[in-house]
Amino acid sequence: MSKVLEVKGLGKQYVKGVYASQNVSFDIEKGEIFALIGPNGAGKTTTIRTIATLLKTTEGDAVVSGHSILTEPDKVRECITYLPDEAGAYKNMTGKAYLEFMASMYAKKGENVYDYVVRGAEIAELGDRLDDKISSYSRGMQRKLLLARAIMPKPDLAILDEPTSGLDILNALEIRRTIRRLASEGMSFLLSSHNMLEIEFVSDRVGIIAKGMLLETGTPGELVKKYEARNLEEVFEKVVKLREVL
Repeated sequence: MSKVLEVKGLGKQYVKGVYASQNVSFDIEKGEIFALIGPNGAGKTTTIRTIATLLKTTEGDAVVSGHSILTEPDKVRECITYLPDEAGAYKNMTGKAYLEFMASMYAKKGENVYDYVVRGAEIAELGDRLDDKISSYSRGMQRKLLLARAIMPKPDLAILDEPTSGLDILNALEIRRTIRRLASEGMSFLLSSHNMLEIEFVSDRVGIIAKGMLLETGTPGELVKKYEARNLEEVFEKVVKLREVL
């Protein structure tokens, strides 16, 4: 398998000597779903935003589809999409108009915006409600639309921060299944989530981060076995508490 993302000793300090993240290294293969988990303030969002070129790294590098965030940030942005937890859509637009607007921004010269919109509509699965204003949508419907916006360009790497935050069980399941289906078709994902059930369900591999340091990586099954735990929640607890002792 080919690597879509290689993170090499990535670090970010906002204040001299105080790191939000430090020496973070991992990779993601084509068609793989990698989840970054950790307590609040652990450095997850900083790491994700640095990879997405929204923040400048203090040290290290990340390479997306052969392009460095240091030397080719514009090329990196062509290979990724990023959906933050706090993302919103223009509520005075209809769902369809929003997809058309975003498609016009994503489409490269010679590409058909209509194809993007058709793909987005299929992913969102909102049917006739795409003709309604987004202001009338439930949170679950809005999140589906936003996920469709992030996925419809078929990025090499989709970066999703808390993709099912605030959703009910059924809507969350639909989004997780969509992510798994797209991964099976070759799309790669970097996720961040506090929902351990979600992580076990959807992720191929997991990275546990605390106090800015990446402490463990592995499949959920490997980590459960290594730490003699019943589930990923217990693994997470043991890893983070071990870090606090050291």
